[in-house]
Amino acid sequence: MSDVDLQLAEIKRGARDVLVESELLRKLKKGQPLRIKAGFDPTAPDLHLGHTVLLNKMRQFQQLGHEVVFLIGDFTGLIGDPSGRNATRPALTRAEIEENAVTYKEQVFKILDPVRTVVDFNSRWFGEMPAARLIEIAGKYNVARMLERDDFSQRHKKGESIALHEFLYPLVQGYDSVALRADVELGGTDQKFNLLVGRHLQEAFGQEPQIVLTMPLLEGLDGINKMSKSLGNYVAIADPAEVMFGKLMSISDELMWRYFELLSFKPLAEIAELRRRVADGRNPRDVKIELAKEIVARFHGTAASELALAGFITRFREKALPTDLVPKLLAVDPAGLRIANVLKEGGLTSSTSEANRKIDEGAVRIDGQRVTDRSLILVPGADHVFQIGSRHFARLQLVRKPS
Repeated sequence: MSDVDLQLAEIKRGARDVLVESELLRKLKKGQPLRIKAGFDPTAPDLHLGHTVLLNKMRQFQQLGHEVVFLIGDFTGLIGDPSGRNATRPALTRAEIEENAVTYKEQVFKILDPVRTVVDFNSRWFGEMPAARLIEIAGKYNVARMLERDDFSQRHKKGESIALHEFLYPLVQGYDSVALRADVELGGTDQKFNLLVGRHLQEAFGQEPQIVLTMPLLEGLDGINKMSKSLGNYVAIADPAEVMFGKLMSISDELMWRYFELLSFKPLAEIAELRRRVADGRNPRDVKIELAKEIVARFHGTAASELALAGFITRFREKALPTDLVPKLLAVDPAGLRIANVLKEGGLTSSTSEANRKIDEGAVRIDGQRVTDRSLILVPGADHVFQIGSRHFARLQLVRKPS
């Protein structure tokens, strides 16, 4: 297999779309470093592992000798990305964007090589752009094409409001590729439309169109929904080592392989060998420990990873708590939920009165610790193993109920 073929195989690892693959192959055969762009709107102060799917792909490009641009969408963040939403997204304030952007820059270099990374802000070209130039950009695209986008199409058919500034978002994101003269743009599958707008605008402005490479959206700890802070099913880069380790050990055995493919830096051949060993009888929990150790070490260092493993063993194995429970999400109000209601909603008791009786009997434990206070309230973000008696266990994650 040629060097170019090896590059292409690594680039396609875990990817959903490569548009257009033949064009990418042609670019690679030139033997010159490509400019790889990925944009991140600073909509929240912390990045989670779902964001790192793109960062990992950017790292792969760096290792292959290409230049990556980590673009902070401090201008697009003022618009609010409507992708995948059924209502207009509230825009952030300038102060919120600037604060979040600072933490982004601190976190991404836990994955990316700072020497090979260009950090840019799209306010650099949009902040002082004359209105006439923005109108010129808008003239390169039409409303019919814009309404082909699923979320816009659905809202239009239902007669729901679409603000004009939402049409600007794909154009602004697409023009970023023109401003940067990007060879390749990375994004989640929910960004495919916007990335293709970038190709269109580059051609309209006389540039060679970029390659669009989309990555799948990483499922959260529940294994169902996209990883999201609002759903509480996330692992934040800034999570303490022991919290990160515990969260990763809570994922299902099936989801573990998805995380290996998209988050691990292990070669695909090594991951395939791990799969074979599990199929031959190795305990998947031991393989999951390898995954958790690798990811925790990436963000906290090897020593912290080993301490997190030791703490996990102490917390769960020595207290005879099961480590393979599939987490169940409970949506609760910001004020939280009383322990008796948590036990009932979590399926551990048939009623709150039974839950209170079990508490009085000393039969209720949280992470191995006996609960004696009926008035205990658990708030969104709680993630624990609940136990009734000696046999009934459940891992419950409390998430904030959507407003």
